[in-house]
Amino acid sequence: MSTSVIPKSVNPDLQKERDGASFNSEEFAAWWAGGEEPLKFIRNVREYLYKDVDLNEMLQIQNMSHEDINEFSVRTSIDAAKKLRRLQEERNPGGEDYWPNLYDSREMWGLTPAGNPFGVMYVMVVKALQAQCTPEQYEDFGKRLERFEICGTYAQTELGHGTYLRGLETRADFDPKTDEFILNTPKISSYKFWPGGLGHASNYCLVMAQLYINNQSKGPHMFFVQVRDEETHEPMPGVHIGDIGKKMGFIGVNNGFLGMKDVRIPRTRMLMRHAKVNADGSYVSSPTNVLTYFAMVRTRCLIGRNSALILSAASTIAVRYSAVRRQSPINPKEPEPQIIDHVTQQLKLFPEIATSLAHRLASEYLWDMYEETLVDIGNGKYERLPELHSLSCALKVTSSMDSTAGIERLRLACGGHGYLTSSNLSNLYVFATAACTYEGENTVLLLQIGRFLMKSWNSALSGAPLAPTVSYLAEVQKNPEFGTWTGTWENMVKAMEYAAANKTRLAFKSLSNRLLRGESEGTAANHTGIELTQAAELHGRAFIFSSFTAEVTGPKSKNRSAAFNRVLENLLELYLVKETLNQLSNLLRFINLTDSDLTSLQDRLETVLTKLRPDAVAIVDGFDFNDQQLNSTLGAFDGNAYERIFDAALRNPMNQKSVPKSFHEHLKPFMKSNI
Repeated sequence: MSTSVIPKSVNPDLQKERDGASFNSEEFAAWWAGGEEPLKFIRNVREYLYKDVDLNEMLQIQNMSHEDINEFSVRTSIDAAKKLRRLQEERNPGGEDYWPNLYDSREMWGLTPAGNPFGVMYVMVVKALQAQCTPEQYEDFGKRLERFEICGTYAQTELGHGTYLRGLETRADFDPKTDEFILNTPKISSYKFWPGGLGHASNYCLVMAQLYINNQSKGPHMFFVQVRDEETHEPMPGVHIGDIGKKMGFIGVNNGFLGMKDVRIPRTRMLMRHAKVNADGSYVSSPTNVLTYFAMVRTRCLIGRNSALILSAASTIAVRYSAVRRQSPINPKEPEPQIIDHVTQQLKLFPEIATSLAHRLASEYLWDMYEETLVDIGNGKYERLPELHSLSCALKVTSSMDSTAGIERLRLACGGHGYLTSSNLSNLYVFATAACTYEGENTVLLLQIGRFLMKSWNSALSGAPLAPTVSYLAEVQKNPEFGTWTGTWENMVKAMEYAAANKTRLAFKSLSNRLLRGESEGTAANHTGIELTQAAELHGRAFIFSSFTAEVTGPKSKNRSAAFNRVLENLLELYLVKETLNQLSNLLRFINLTDSDLTSLQDRLETVLTKLRPDAVAIVDGFDFNDQQLNSTLGAFDGNAYERIFDAALRNPMNQKSVPKSFHEHLKPFMKSNI
């Protein structure tokens, strides 16, 4: 193995950027973490977790076989769990367990860079069991999973059905003679397909299946099923299980398939906090069907936050690299500048920083709403569920879509070196783009939001009360001046709401006209699908506009330094301006924007890029990723990108022999053959 060529000092160009910033990046880091104490806690945890991690080993993952990657992921995930348990024992003995919550946090990214096959267990399964089990059930098997005495995953998606849960084909038939459910996947399309950790890592599974009593369907319900023996890990009788193979990303998550033939489980293994099946076969329905899918709502809330964090990680890599890469003189007689000095490069970089902030702040609002709704559910109140479901769908869609597109722009901003696996931008991209599909395919979710908007618009027409996040629909109906353009931040929020409301109005009109022509509700909704999805996306973007503006201009600004507030104001300005320009086709349809207004927006865009230029590196430093979390040759804190790229090349297994065996076996004989 070659000696490392990476210097110990920080690249002078990167240090110059940090020294010239107008604000303290530590203040940004504390704000981003939720306060100085949370930041201190996170850093202490991270120092503990990463003190013995081999970054070079992490960079070699892409050179492993599929089987070796899965073995590596199980090992690193278990090592992370052990560290967290030891940390719990050392720092908080006898106190409330915080390690399960950390196990699916961003602090784990560098410890499990190929993905965590047990991540779904703590993101979804434990939370679903806590919400859906009776206290007796949770004591029986939920606590075992929470303590990692057994391991499990959440099996909902099938080979033939995903987002459309009512179409799931897996059956659970109640047998009153034995007080058991009999689970079957009657055909290939019924096989559970895609759950993380299902392949070979899990021995239990939370299965979504159609409940049948006396051959009468009661709809989808959740069942806790043992799929592998706890001692031997062999599949249980009637269980056909395995890994689905290589994917674009999440290469070590061990996504699996599951088929079942006459698999029997006790009646008490159906989750029965809300819906129940009694021993005599009588059925008690849930107070609301949405509760069955509440685990998915929680996961969508997390996707919004995680998509923002993934984009902020990619922004960190690309901005640091852009500060140390020099190329293409702006003035021919001067040396090559840092590429971050090119305005076109700034347009690739800085909007993604602003977008990550916008989505992170919106997701914080969403998470607060989730916590409040959880309390309401505990008190038997379900009124806020439709709004929470709609908003979680909206932010899941916009965050995953924007992060995917943004990371690709950032990769392109890094030129050829961004194409290297060792840059880690490809890995961040496939993490982001996967979120466009899992937990509800984005277009399907937009259609669900569209249905919510149609109901809300109809309520507004009749004067009925509206949920807070759609209250602007009534305001637009009552106030014709709502769509007047002035260009202030508050006005830009109103303009996006105005466009969203009018898109909703037009979709409602189209849907109503189709119904009047005799189309069924389903057919009319299908034919109006394009307009419904457009209204839904604008609704999500209007909310992001509102939440970002409220955070930066609201009372919380008094708790921040003037210098830091200026940075946040610049990022807000950039986000509102660039997204307004992106949505011009929608805005111009409903709002009278003049050529002078559009010229002003272009001037504002260029001006704010210039204002952000001196602070860009300090801002991404404030995202507070360590080198192991970024796992990137381009984005390390020291900025020694070229040395790290070359060091990674030297460590490539292909370079451990001076001559590959293919030369002697294939290339040399061919060249000597005189063909």
